Amino acid sequence: MASRLTSFVSNYLYEQRIRQDSLSVERLASTVAPLFQSVRSDALDELLMTSGGEMGGRLMVLDNDGKVQYDSFSALMGTRLQLPEVLAILTGGENTGYGIHHPSGEGEAVAYCAARLTGTGGTLGVLLYASTVTEMMNSLQGVERQLIMVFAAMALVAVVAAFLVSHVLTRPITAMTRTIDRMGQGDLSVRVPEQGSKEIWNLAKSYNTMAEQLETLDRSRNQFVSNASHELKTPMTTMKILLENVIYQPDMPAEVRNEFLQDMNHEIDRLTNIISDLLTLTRMDSKAMELNPSAFDFSQSCEDTLRLLRPQAEKRSQRLTGKIDPAITLVGDKVKLEQVIYNLVENAIKYTPDGGAITVSMGRRGSQAVLSVRDNGVGIPEDDQKHIFERFYRVDKARSRETGGTGLGLSIVRQLVTLHGGSIAVESKPGSGSTFTVKLPLRQAERAGKEG
Repeated sequence: MASRLTSFVSNYLYEQRIRQDSLSVERLASTVAPLFQSVRSDALDELLMTSGGEMGGRLMVLDNDGKVQYDSFSALMGTRLQLPEVLAILTGGENTGYGIHHPSGEGEAVAYCAARLTGTGGTLGVLLYASTVTEMMNSLQGVERQLIMVFAAMALVAVVAAFLVSHVLTRPITAMTRTIDRMGQGDLSVRVPEQGSKEIWNLAKSYNTMAEQLETLDRSRNQFVSNASHELKTPMTTMKILLENVIYQPDMPAEVRNEFLQDMNHEIDRLTNIISDLLTLTRMDSKAMELNPSAFDFSQSCEDTLRLLRPQAEKRSQRLTGKIDPAITLVGDKVKLEQVIYNLVENAIKYTPDGGAITVSMGRRGSQAVLSVRDNGVGIPEDDQKHIFERFYRVDKARSRETGGTGLGLSIVRQLVTLHGGSIAVESKPGSGSTFTVKLPLRQAERAGKEG
């Protein structure tokens, strides 16, 4: 870096000197040429003497053979000068030339600046300006030495600063490395201290957030495995008890035996439903579930689903009513979105007491289709609402199993809605019922309709 900067400064000063001398000599050449052509020796000698003194150097006029005809120092009259700058003009066709030479080897440096003298008949010769540049060269060397010293001092300061900064920076990084090692060994509860510079603080904060999410995910996974094991074990235990009663009581009355077998069949159905729901969630988690999107009448799907579930509501003297806006088209997987409607309405039927009311509304709000399922059932406590979409989460575990639910229905609903770019929310008060609201985008459907 130091050598580049000194080279830049040297080149700049050198080019400045070239431009200054070249401009002065070219201007003077336009005045010298007519005097040289008309052989006005006295006037030319006076001009060279005066201009040479002002410029601080030596001026010479050379003819086309490179021989000195006029010299402001009157020392080289009649001498032929074979300088590259002169030859570049006389034989190379250049208009100007500039170069630095050391006439005495290691002595002082001399700069030669040459310009073409042009008359009415063409080239008359060359105006040559010679000046010492030893002072300039010494100045450049002094600047170079000073820059090197400055850069050396800066490098020393940088090394010391880097050592101090690295010591400050490596402490939190070392602590973070130890924490990562502990996490790699399975301890997800460890956190790093949030300290240091802003960047290190942000890194530590982001790392702690990630660690917290991993710990939550691990805790959720363990809870899911525990819940899944419990949910699968319950029907298996029930079936074992029923089967043992049938096996070890050969004289059991036929009607009791049939009742036990019906109970076993019910438990098998429940076990099948749990396994089916678990497989569905697993496919969604692994992104293996593929959607088959198409434009379809979402309003008609809502009507069809209500018609299927109305008999269940009527068995419990429930009023299942629909307020469905007609001809609302969506682009999505029709089967899976109908499953969303079915699960929400069936869930409302299960948790609404006999004689209750369930209202299903669906309409357009801006760029969204909004499906709402409202019941006047038992409601959901506020603390439970934030967990209601978690897998196997039950507000009332005993009542939930009595209804035959797997505890996975709402989780599946949320996953399917999310896959379609929508959202789902719940509003509820204990004793006042619950309202589940699903919002699905209409934009894709509208584009598909225009393209069609």
